[in-house]
Amino acid sequence: MEGRKITPRLVPLDTGNMSPRGKEILRRLPGDSLKGKYAPVNVLGTLMYNTDTLEPFLDYWVTSKLKMGLTIREQELVILRMAVHYRSNYVWKHHVPVAVEFGIADELLAAVKQFPLPPVFNAREEALLQLTDELVTERDIRDEVYENYHGQLRDSELVDLISLVSQYVFFSLANNALRVEIEPAFGEISGLNS
Repeated sequence: MEGRKITPRLVPLDTGNMSPRGKEILRRLPGDSLKGKYAPVNVLGTLMYNTDTLEPFLDYWVTSKLKMGLTIREQELVILRMAVHYRSNYVWKHHVPVAVEFGIADELLAAVKQFPLPPVFNAREEALLQLTDELVTERDIRDEVYENYHGQLRDSELVDLISLVSQYVFFSLANNALRVEIEPAFGEISGLNS
């Protein structure tokens, strides 16, 4: 969808009208790159169509980012890989600034787009990305892949990885299926096809 104008299927609601609790949840997000200029207002405004599920989901999402055993940097590598798998330019463009904020260099941004993964990631990052690939392509983790990579993660971190992947299946599908428009501030960020 990159390079062509898409028409959103739902007009995002004004996130300024989000409940005080919802706004407080979003203030807890780690770092600065999902706030201010780069806030994902269009997807949040789209998710506001169901306020009964929005706050519990936001609380789960933000709490997961803060409490899971994966570092923010590791989470961002997985999220970017999910954007590639689901061809979600919205997720990609929103998470490049977060990835950069948490120390992911241009070389790794380019590498996370490649299939198969080039050998530029440390052993733990490679395990996270290979297991992410497995979860997306197989909807499972085959025994041989599990045996090859599970030693890089604690059991709780494997659960965290599955949780993170599932969250970004939701975000990627929501952005793609509802044709959520990328905010103008992201024009300067290279997309998936650049």
